[in-house]
Amino acid sequence: MEVINTLGRRKKSVARIYLTKGKGQYTINGKDYKEYFTTVALQYRINQPFTLTDNVDQYDLKVNVAGGGITGQAEAIRLAVSRAFVQIDADHKPALKAEGLMTRDPRMVERKKPGQKKARKKFQFSKR
Repeated sequence: MEVINTLGRRKKSVARIYLTKGKGQYTINGKDYKEYFTTVALQYRINQPFTLTDNVDQYDLKVNVAGGGITGQAEAIRLAVSRAFVQIDADHKPALKAEGLMTRDPRMVERKKPGQKKARKKFQFSKR
């Protein structure tokens, strides 16, 4: 099997993944994924596509991820891995889509407007 290369995005995070047959070693920016994502919740998000498609410990994952925070990066990786599994076998798509892993989350940070404190918050109004 050749290397499968896909891309995933979430907020400002961009993840490029390289999926190959292997023994289940996940490398993110040169580190082990448990060292990069220290919380169990983020590690679960990385493993979610593997468990849904019954491919745990069958593929090696090499990831280059940049931008955003750790949650956005974990979800960008999850989207990229889901897209890679659909490329491998289209039969995986219904299971992944049912869990919402095939959808690119379009929510972004709203920009700050001029004459206001933040995107929605206004300066205090004084009548007199």
